[in-house]
Amino acid sequence: MENRKILVVDDEVIARDNLAFILKKDGYSPILAENGEQAIDILRQEEVDLVLTDLRMKGRDGMAVLTETKNLWPSTEVVVITGYASVDTAVEAMRHGAYHYIAKPFKINELRAIVEKALEKNSLRKEIQTLRQRVQAEAGASSRIIGQSQKNQALRETIHQVAQLDCNVLIQGETGTGKELVARTIHELSPRAKNRFVAFNCGAFSEELITSELFGHERGAFTGANKIKKGLLELAENGTVFFDEVGELPMSMQVKLLRVLQERTLMRVGGTEEISIDVRVLAATNKDLKKETEAGAFRTDLFYRLDVLAINVPSLSERREDIPLLASHFLAKHTRPGRGVPRLAVETAQRLMRYEYPGNIRELENIVQRILVYCDGEVVEPQHLLADLREGMVEAVRGKRQNWHPLEEHEKQYIIEVLDEVEGNKSAAAKILGIDRVSLWRKIKRYGLENPDA
Repeated sequence: MENRKILVVDDEVIARDNLAFILKKDGYSPILAENGEQAIDILRQEEVDLVLTDLRMKGRDGMAVLTETKNLWPSTEVVVITGYASVDTAVEAMRHGAYHYIAKPFKINELRAIVEKALEKNSLRKEIQTLRQRVQAEAGASSRIIGQSQKNQALRETIHQVAQLDCNVLIQGETGTGKELVARTIHELSPRAKNRFVAFNCGAFSEELITSELFGHERGAFTGANKIKKGLLELAENGTVFFDEVGELPMSMQVKLLRVLQERTLMRVGGTEEISIDVRVLAATNKDLKKETEAGAFRTDLFYRLDVLAINVPSLSERREDIPLLASHFLAKHTRPGRGVPRLAVETAQRLMRYEYPGNIRELENIVQRILVYCDGEVVEPQHLLADLREGMVEAVRGKRQNWHPLEEHEKQYIIEVLDEVEGNKSAAAKILGIDRVSLWRKIKRYGLENPDA
């Protein structure tokens, strides 16, 4: 009830003051206007929770106030008060959006009941609107995590849960799995969403630049520092800072970041005063930081500060059923304007799903971009794929996923494995690999595996 603002509009001083007295006594904050023009000026400057307006006034009357209120603030309720009680005027006011109609003289309890119910309706409408906006925002944010696989659905659920917890999060996953997208989604679903999201790649700068970029500097701190510069940590106040490739941070910078996380303060380069900050920290790595700490390459205390909650982003090989959806998304994203988006032929989708992706989603997106160079029709056929994909060469290696070699080395190792399994029978190997014997012969020759005539 406190601080609910109610605009009282009446050209009679006594009536206006009496209403204000009743409303103040009930704990509301009345704003007084002595005519319709003044009321509309007030409404143009601020939103109120309720309008109580006399109907008959010189100049702009209560109907004008009602109309302008609904134009400016659709969720604000209006109660019309008049000494000229008639069914016609009541119906007209209700038709234009009035919440209720009170005839003078009125009973105070009657007025109080109407005011209370009008404010309840106003609050409910705002709450519904807020919830609707939030649902739309959440749907929009999480819909960028594309895929219907169990792994992907679990990832989305984890993101929704973690977003509401204002703690540090460590996001782990192979290169190209979309760790920054996960971080941005966490931010956009969090209470900090209205503030900045600042991303910083720890592996892209020298130690000196990292210090200046993160902490900022004072004027005169070094040659060329002609003015104060706020660092990214300061700029993200009340928002989120994302440290990508956090495992690449030099040891001395790990100490400085640890201090920020512990003390929630920083000092600019060349500064002498501590500056308090309020940021949420998300960090990502494709390394096993636990092993890095055991090897002495990463500080144990910093690891535990970052690893309050951990999210593992699945590799593309763990969610192969999502590949056609992702490929279609990238086709739509990269098709030039004015051209229809081509669809995947069934066999093309199957070839893409059999492929191994050392670069994960990032590699798949690159492949789709190259497909669009060769495909100018409505359907992406197998012939539009790169040679290795077209020949179905890079099926998943049997058994547990191994450490990755570069793509050609991985293909070579797979061919050797298949040839060993079939004891050198080229026809049988080609059948397992899903290519013809000539293609297998060509690859054996390229990799120098054995005499192709053997």
